[in-house]
Amino acid sequence: MTAGTSPSPTEQRETPHRSGFACFVGRPNAGKSTLTNALVGTKVAITSNRPQTTRHTVRGIVHRPDAQLVLVDTPGLHKPRTLLGERLNDVVRTTWAEVDVIGFCLPADQKLGPGDRYIATELAGIKKTPKVAIVTKTDLVEPEQLAQQLIAIDRLGKELGIEWAEIVPVSAVDAEKPEKAEKAEKGGAGRGPSAEGGGGRGAGQVDLLADLLVPLLPEGPALYPEGDLTDEPEQVMVAELIREAALEGVRDELPHSIAVVVEEMLPRADRPMDRPLLDIHANLYIERPSQKGIVIGPKGRRLKDVGTKSRKHIEALLGTPVFLDLHVKVAKDWQRDPKQLRKLGF
Repeated sequence: MTAGTSPSPTEQRETPHRSGFACFVGRPNAGKSTLTNALVGTKVAITSNRPQTTRHTVRGIVHRPDAQLVLVDTPGLHKPRTLLGERLNDVVRTTWAEVDVIGFCLPADQKLGPGDRYIATELAGIKKTPKVAIVTKTDLVEPEQLAQQLIAIDRLGKELGIEWAEIVPVSAVDAEKPEKAEKAEKGGAGRGPSAEGGGGRGAGQVDLLADLLVPLLPEGPALYPEGDLTDEPEQVMVAELIREAALEGVRDELPHSIAVVVEEMLPRADRPMDRPLLDIHANLYIERPSQKGIVIGPKGRRLKDVGTKSRKHIEALLGTPVFLDLHVKVAKDWQRDPKQLRKLGF
């Protein structure tokens, strides 16, 4: 519509409301959880620099006037070495079959490797679901490297017969670098139908990503009530926050051996109404007795630090003061034991 003219009947028509599910996939540590939290605007998925930290399909809910976007953050698809790994991969593939759009996360700071190609090959077999290539961690690279990654992803899609709905560069941790966007665009980061929608728009464009995902959803009413940000049970989210704190600063082999179960969450009975306190009792499970000292630390300092860090996030999540009681227990080789996996919620 130009200045001075009346809106056309099409423009007067109200934009239909859309709602649906978008799934973020990618190899471990590709930035999926960080991106989910950035889009929702709060922490609904734990993040760590340790690969393979997501174990549940976390649903984060983005509310907009024109749409409700439900984000499914899956574990990273990987070559499994344990029964737990096999079950996590099954979760990923089941999720792919149920969503309306798939976002394939590829870090800007790492060249495309066998893991990316493996996932892309699997995605190529899913014909009907739209696929968006999301270049994450763009704040870690120079414009030239970002441009090369965008071109490589466009080329990978053509090679495998994937028609990307969009190719979008995003920094979930730094939305303040527009100069990279301009330089990447000048660098010729591909102008195919997919790259045109997002390639070269630069770092930090989390809102742009949501704008591009929404039109790919079906028309329909909201799926969750206004104000809900996740459908994860509170006990599961509390356990994940404790595990996130426990993952910081431990040896490479330990993160996969840590599981957390919240045994009890109860308001303390003798507290006045204006000074409530929630008692949370949780167990951290490891696989071998030798790992106990790593988690607890000298004179219990490390476990105390885990409690202090996680309690702050738990209190912010639940909106109430918390007393957190943590214990470390051994569940021998739980990642390979079907009975133990069931007990720990997998």
